[in-house]
Amino acid sequence: MIPKRVLYNLYTVKGLSMEEVAVRLGCSANKVKYWLVQHDIMRRSISDAVYLKNNPNGDPFSFRKPKTIEDGILYGMGIGLYWGEGTKSNLNSVRLGNTDSELLNTFILFLERIFQIKKTDMRFGLQLFTDIDEKKALDYWVGKLKVRKNQFYKVTVTMSGSIGTYRKKSEYGVVTVYYNNTKLRNKLVELLPQ
Repeated sequence: MIPKRVLYNLYTVKGLSMEEVAVRLGCSANKVKYWLVQHDIMRRSISDAVYLKNNPNGDPFSFRKPKTIEDGILYGMGIGLYWGEGTKSNLNSVRLGNTDSELLNTFILFLERIFQIKKTDMRFGLQLFTDIDEKKALDYWVGKLKVRKNQFYKVTVTMSGSIGTYRKKSEYGVVTVYYNNTKLRNKLVELLPQ
């Protein structure tokens, strides 16, 4: 028998997997599973288990309610930007794309200040038309966003079509800010106006 207190502490409090608990207690994972059921200890879903494995020290972000007028304005702008420009359909990451570096920097600052996210943990996507110089565009965005080139995913190049106003606005392409975290994505969606 595995005492409930021991099992709860290892599995729920410390966040060990069933296999890790089994190794620690010198038994099989099936025995751990059996006693989880017997003690009515809620098992983690696969997605929760994967999240916990990828974030063993807890969430890599923390929500900080705005305490100053400046932070309140930033909070409102960040939520508004995500509501209007963000990709809510992806369930595993926060994504916001635009051609305006000031808009993107505002959203990055929102993530940094309100959610305590390190800018170095963010990733960026760059989408260009075929008539835009890739190196020039990448250098432009690295300078404007004050990030490293290795934070960018492989550049996506789209065939240039007819000349239009959108192409004129995006002479350096479209950048998408990525922060890959399911819980943060869900938190942001929860904060959106209903």
